Amino acid sequence: MIIDFHTHTFPDQIAASAIARLSDKANIPAYSSGTAGGLLLAERAAGVDRSIILPVATKPEQVHHINDAAAAHNEHAFVTNMFSFACIHPDYVDWKQELDRIAARNMRGIKIHPAYQQTDLDDPKYLRILERAGELGLIVVTHAGLDIGFPGCLCCTPEKARNALRRVGPVTLVLAHMGGWGCWDEVPEQLADTSALLDTSFSLCPAAADGDSQWLSDEAFVDLVHAFGAERILFGTDSPWTDPQAELRHIRALPLSEEEKAAILGGNAKRLLRI
Repeated sequence: MIIDFHTHTFPDQIAASAIARLSDKANIPAYSSGTAGGLLLAERAAGVDRSIILPVATKPEQVHHINDAAAAHNEHAFVTNMFSFACIHPDYVDWKQELDRIAARNMRGIKIHPAYQQTDLDDPKYLRILERAGELGLIVVTHAGLDIGFPGCLCCTPEKARNALRRVGPVTLVLAHMGGWGCWDEVPEQLADTSALLDTSFSLCPAAADGDSQWLSDEAFVDLVHAFGAERILFGTDSPWTDPQAELRHIRALPLSEEEKAAILGGNAKRLLRI
């Protein structure tokens, strides 16, 4: 089973404008439309069996509405095999009740985004969320490292991720973009001996950017896999920002064992999601 652990969609009525705005801000083109239909077409063409949608609340007042929509989506998700996590915002007043509500609805995890939410990952407002998520058995996926849409933002460096993990109880924390986009030299030193998991989204250098040092080289990617162990790496595409077929081809071509590739591409996600 191939599981894409890191995707995004937008409501049909705003997808075009949202994609245009984000593409312009980050200076990156989108591969697909950003709608649920666009994600389904892209993932099925690539042979992906299940997708995890990660909604982001950029304002506290969005949280309840986004999570209601995500829960409604999941009622029919077995038709498309696209399942949505929930979101939370560090400034949301009813954060604890909302996490309890998310768990009661059998949503498997939450997405946070320190750059979009303008809060350091080791800020007490996030620490309380991580602590409660761990108690409830919710997976937490966070953007990690720099963000090309927010130049200079250092809200989720590997050091801050380490600080956060040291200050909370057990929690399943997935650091997107191989632990820290653009901060990859710091990732093994700061995080290899923690409980953090990494996802592969928007990390490997695409063919069109060959030699661009802001991306992970194949060699550096494999080194990170071995530093953490393949059992701690999750396949993710960051769709609609990459082509799932190209991402899968790239990982399958890497000098990793077939067992390591199987774990990364779906085995580890099956274990976390209990499917």
